[in-house]
Amino acid sequence: MRRQIIVMFCCLFVFTAGLAPQATAADGIPNRGALFRIEQADGKAGNVTWLFGTIHVGAKSFYPLEPVITAALENASVLALEVDPLGSQDDIAGAVREFGMYPAGRGPASAELAAAYRPRLERLLRQYDVPPASVAPMKPWMLASLLTVREFERQGYQTALAVEVWLSQGARARKQKIVELESVQAQMALFGRMATSDQALFLQETIEAIDGREQASDARAIASAWATADRAALDRIADKTAADDTFSGRFVSRVLLGERNPLLAERIATLLAREKQSVAAIGVLHLVGKDSVPELLRRQGLRVERVY
Repeated sequence: MRRQIIVMFCCLFVFTAGLAPQATAADGIPNRGALFRIEQADGKAGNVTWLFGTIHVGAKSFYPLEPVITAALENASVLALEVDPLGSQDDIAGAVREFGMYPAGRGPASAELAAAYRPRLERLLRQYDVPPASVAPMKPWMLASLLTVREFERQGYQTALAVEVWLSQGARARKQKIVELESVQAQMALFGRMATSDQALFLQETIEAIDGREQASDARAIASAWATADRAALDRIADKTAADDTFSGRFVSRVLLGERNPLLAERIATLLAREKQSVAAIGVLHLVGKDSVPELLRRQGLRVERVY
């Protein structure tokens, strides 16, 4: 499984055919992703944090969410997101300029690629109707992310309908406090710190995945697992992620998951201690696997119940 797809479910950057049987709530609305209930082990404080796994793309058919998470959202004093996609657009633009764009006079990313990949990149840009001049300032990792987004759009998903967007819109309608567990600067800095040669490799692996149709297949597999709350399928994806020895696979395991999960767990534990009832929503792949956020919270002595 190509890790560029996994990246979309780790960082904030509808299919109906062939979906697995859905775990369905009593009113017929299916469960989505994964949901955990977190509380102090002794239960004395009475505080509860609901930990919900998201994906960073979406479709109209994903909503509304099932009643348990819907009630949790309505009763929470705080919604915690990795990054609020509807937050400061100036901060987002600044992070893109700092970490995703070449300094003036540098670029384009195609110049960093092995010669054989340059015509393949040109073909993909034509396929996605992306003018080359519009992406000339982008560093290779940013261009790889753009290609991945365009492939998701081609498969029927939209970033404008991402789960975090839907959650943020709902919180704003309820006049509910939103807190960020990370920052867009911190997320993009993880990519920006890659050496240029590694960014080029990251882009080349993206091109390979799209050309080999693995990107489309993996997008369907992950979105299906999320849309049906398929625990076994999510666990298989986590196992494949841990076993992937490509450059981008190691980057996901060691950086996007390995470095971020402890920090996310720490901040969710702080949220639990502070708020009577809260909801934390983070990428679903942070919630599965050996050193997942729920597992790290258990190691802190918290009571962690998987609802689905």
